[in-house]
Amino acid sequence: MKKIGIVTILLFLALLIFHSQLEGLFFKQENIGKVLSIDNSNVVIQGVAKVGAQRLDVKILTGKYKGKIINISNLLNGSLEYDEFYNRGDHLLVALTDNNNKLEGKALTLIRIDKITILALLFLLLLFIYAGRLGIKSLISFIGTIFIIWGYLIPKLTEGQNLFSLTIISLIFLSALIIFLVAGFTKKGITAFLGTLSGLAVTAILTFLCGDTFKIDGMNQPFAQAVLFSSATSIDILSIFYVAIIIGASGAAMDIAMDIAAIIEELKVHTPTLSRKQLIHSGFNVGKSVIGTMTTTLLLAYSGGFLTLMILFLQRDMTLLQILNMKMMTSEIIKILIGSIGLVAVAPITTYIGATIYSLREFSFSRSASLPTINIVRFYPFYKYKKNRNNSL
Repeated sequence: MKKIGIVTILLFLALLIFHSQLEGLFFKQENIGKVLSIDNSNVVIQGVAKVGAQRLDVKILTGKYKGKIINISNLLNGSLEYDEFYNRGDHLLVALTDNNNKLEGKALTLIRIDKITILALLFLLLLFIYAGRLGIKSLISFIGTIFIIWGYLIPKLTEGQNLFSLTIISLIFLSALIIFLVAGFTKKGITAFLGTLSGLAVTAILTFLCGDTFKIDGMNQPFAQAVLFSSATSIDILSIFYVAIIIGASGAAMDIAMDIAAIIEELKVHTPTLSRKQLIHSGFNVGKSVIGTMTTTLLLAYSGGFLTLMILFLQRDMTLLQILNMKMMTSEIIKILIGSIGLVAVAPITTYIGATIYSLREFSFSRSASLPTINIVRFYPFYKYKKNRNNSL
């Protein structure tokens, strides 16, 4: 509990140090407003799409303009992906500007953070009830991961240089943070960390060697074209695609490595007489079952994000040969296969590492010699008995 308190204090100090950056992330010129009335007379409904403009009377609820009521025009372009259609009573995010003492506003998006917060609190409640102290550590590692990815990795990726090496370094640091915070600097933690690094190495090597053979340009990623144009083509989108493969596979590799490390620890704790060979055999048996489900989990995770695309394929009566050779589908298949290969490699490598670490003999060493000496603590009861017996004589 003391360690958790120290880490919590450090995080709190980090929040104070980066307070200005955090404030910039959440609020700049945005304010929260409430829709009081709506005029939809200029909105044209075309099927499920809406084109035109809503006129909104919005009451500002936050900031220095709190209490003011302004009229806002909400433009609708018929794009269901991006358009927001408001109703009376909705809370929305408004960008305000003061032009010569005339307050103007632009509707940005609905406020959904309150619902997200409720769902997140439910998750945290269940996590703390089930995992206890470990749940608190998991939460701290989760927050630390967000800080590292959003505060360091993403800004570095926008610079467009050394993307591959920056990602590998960041993931190594992230793996150490998450694993050692959750498992501690123990045999289990070391085993899981080394196993994760092995999976990361396999994934990175495969991505580096095989990526160019598929002739993928990376433009299949969401908003890739917008990012490329906004950066004046200075960002290597293909490298970003490779980075996405490695990041996506690293989380699953960490999960497998921790599972195997925990299993080997439990086997050794409950049956200390197990040899390294027996630990490897047991770890392999469990690893086969874990890999069998985890590979399918990857497939389901990636497929879940493309359900609408698969429905479109079905409606257009496209052949399987066409689908599999499309640039978009090939990119997703590459992610699944490289990630799965990395997972298959993690399980046996982590098993060998864990079995070796847990089979090492523990010696105590004297200060003056490098050779192992006898640990007298083990023989203390016998020594005490012998001393008492000699005194009685």
